[in-house]
Amino acid sequence: MTTKFYQHLLALAFAVEEINMNPKILPNVTLGFHIYDTYNDDKMTYRTTLDLLYKCHGYFPNYACDIQKNLMAIVGGLGSDVSFHMADILALYKIPQLTYGSFPPVDRGNAESPSFYRMVPNEAQQYTGIVQLLQHFGWTWVVLFAMDDESGEHFLQEMEPLLFQHQICVDFRELIGTQIHWDYNLNVIISLFSGVHQALENSKANTFILYGETMSIVSLTTNLYISNSELLEKTSFRRVWIMTAQIDFALNGIQRACNLEFFHGAIFFSIHSQELPAFQKVPQNINPYWRQGNRFLKDFWEQAFDCLLPNSQESSQSDGTCTGEEKLESLPSPVFEMQMTGHSYSVYNAVYAIAHALHDMHQSHSNHRSVVGVGKRDGLHDLQPWQLHQFLQQVSFNNSAEESMSFSGNKEVGGGFDVMNLVIFPNKSYAKVKIGKVDPDASEGKELIIDEDRIEWQSRFNQVVPISLCNEYCLPGSQKRKIEGEKFCCYDCVRCPDGKISNQKDMEDCIECPEDQYPNKDKDQCVLKTISFLSYGEPLGISLISVALSFSLISILVLGIFIKQRDTPIVKANNRDITYTLLISLLLCFLSSFLFLGEPTKVSCFLQQSAFGTIFSVAVSCVLAKTITVVVAFMATKPGSSMRKWVGKRLTISVILLCSLSQAGICLFWLGTSPPYPDLDRKSLTTEIVAECNEGSAVMLYSVLGYLGLLSLISLTVAFLARNLPDTFNEAKFITFSMLVFCSVWFCFVPTYLSTKGKYTVAVEIFSILASSAGLLGCIFSPKCYIILLRPELNKREKLLQRVKY
Repeated sequence: MTTKFYQHLLALAFAVEEINMNPKILPNVTLGFHIYDTYNDDKMTYRTTLDLLYKCHGYFPNYACDIQKNLMAIVGGLGSDVSFHMADILALYKIPQLTYGSFPPVDRGNAESPSFYRMVPNEAQQYTGIVQLLQHFGWTWVVLFAMDDESGEHFLQEMEPLLFQHQICVDFRELIGTQIHWDYNLNVIISLFSGVHQALENSKANTFILYGETMSIVSLTTNLYISNSELLEKTSFRRVWIMTAQIDFALNGIQRACNLEFFHGAIFFSIHSQELPAFQKVPQNINPYWRQGNRFLKDFWEQAFDCLLPNSQESSQSDGTCTGEEKLESLPSPVFEMQMTGHSYSVYNAVYAIAHALHDMHQSHSNHRSVVGVGKRDGLHDLQPWQLHQFLQQVSFNNSAEESMSFSGNKEVGGGFDVMNLVIFPNKSYAKVKIGKVDPDASEGKELIIDEDRIEWQSRFNQVVPISLCNEYCLPGSQKRKIEGEKFCCYDCVRCPDGKISNQKDMEDCIECPEDQYPNKDKDQCVLKTISFLSYGEPLGISLISVALSFSLISILVLGIFIKQRDTPIVKANNRDITYTLLISLLLCFLSSFLFLGEPTKVSCFLQQSAFGTIFSVAVSCVLAKTITVVVAFMATKPGSSMRKWVGKRLTISVILLCSLSQAGICLFWLGTSPPYPDLDRKSLTTEIVAECNEGSAVMLYSVLGYLGLLSLISLTVAFLARNLPDTFNEAKFITFSMLVFCSVWFCFVPTYLSTKGKYTVAVEIFSILASSAGLLGCIFSPKCYIILLRPELNKREKLLQRVKY
């Protein structure tokens, strides 16, 4: 006998007594009941079902003797197989059958038997709850155990695709038996549970899902206890067991040496129940002589307390005799539970559902007879069980716990399931702690409500919350990578690529940082980029400022020298007005570099390239004008030359104005159509946002630079061709060398500019401006300054005439 199930009988008797004492339900009618045991045997299930219907010493097909006409409904059974076997017979007579176990959502109970009612919610809600429980804790690597019967097969067929759909893998699945015999030797017992041992030994999963009935727990516990080994000690205490509502944690009297310590911290689904204060007194008042005719009480008492009642004729291994003063509350929970269990609560509600349906049916027939005036009998003896169905399907009532009870269209009771945590105590007793529930009325994906703080796990877990994965979590900063040939739950972890982060565990793909942020060193969060520009205060900026100011001062000094020595031959030679213009333009070239320093503004961006292009065009135009002056002067010296009319200021002014105004026109058109503006470059650098000037139109920028380059090449070509012409102080050669330096600087500028990023591109441009300007200043004016300052004797008209004569 499974002594714990005796509470189901007490719940049935208690409900019947309450109803019989209630004048509002079935007045003047007394309910009675018969209780039969199936002995967990298919043949006995059919026989006891027939015992409910007939009272014959033999059974004959199509013949009924002494039919019990007052049988109106049957409550049972607990297991699916027992209930379906009963339904095979009861369906023929259309007798209502109210089961109180939790069965698969689609089964032959509903399909073939219209008399089949279930006092528990649809089992599919448990499947949803299990999946959401696994998702809540992040358990993706599990083991499935199920009873080796039709229900177990159905569970595996339904559960595996559902787990796969929610990215949860099954490492191992096994069907286990529900019965063992004590005459089996140890090797036979272990072989029956070889799948359990294999999973305990080899599986990396810490989460075991067990689907079955109470005998599954009894058999499994017995096996684990008998085969207590070093393996069991190392592995079974590091598992989280998840169990379905059909299972009740029970031990038979003969198995009381076993304990449930293996299942400490288990999470199981339970049929929803409420405390009934009046029921608490029932088990407290029970004694071996409590009721006459209760044939179960004697066996229950002897097995529960492991003793013999006086005058017992049965042999027992017990050495003691029952005193009759034993108390049920002294028994450990696996043997008998004082609190009403979910199954007992279902039995209690089943009796009330039948009583209310009988009451409604009685009222309906009494009213009908009063109207038509037929007969005087107002009892239930003339009513048939099949007439009860329409009233059962529509029954709705509040039980003594003030819970509303009714059947759905599928003849199931709603209400969901409770989620419980099992806490095992050293005295082999346990406590069930409610940690949540499955609410079928909640929105999709939120049916499970759980309070994680109330859960007590196995103490041998190193983590606060156990993990059950094929491999360790991928930490933030990495992402998952599939392993070929393995299940999708098994993966490697690889570091996030550049520019991306993962800020959670086990991310499928790293996410890209916003444009104004960049990944930190660990690549687990994005950091705001700093604004970068070439400032006046940093060392590079200070260096460039110093160089620019130095060359500016040199330009001013040279200009002052030339103005002071303006009447000397070396200054007058080759048009001193062009010289002054060139020096002033070079001074402006040096000063234009300041437009590129500091944070870009609308004004600085507006002026940068246009001022640079125009000023440099003036400088190069002056150089070109100087070179053309040398060429024209040489050609004009030939007898009868027509070039004499070009000698003078008119040609040089025309060259400078034409070349400079052309560049100025291009810049004005650029500024009028798509002028440059301040902008932020968020992509070029990883850790910085570059404050820069957006050129507005790349075509116009290339036009300005292209024109300047063309002018420079023309100047270089003309100077190169005129380098050997006789000239005072040989200025053509100096111009050639200066233009060669100028073009070399800007030729190197292009690849350097394109290969640098951020503020260094600005530094490259400033350096090119300073270097090219310094090249013109040094190559053209340093020889003249040398003569003026160090060799003044050469700066005389006589020397000039001697050189020309030579």
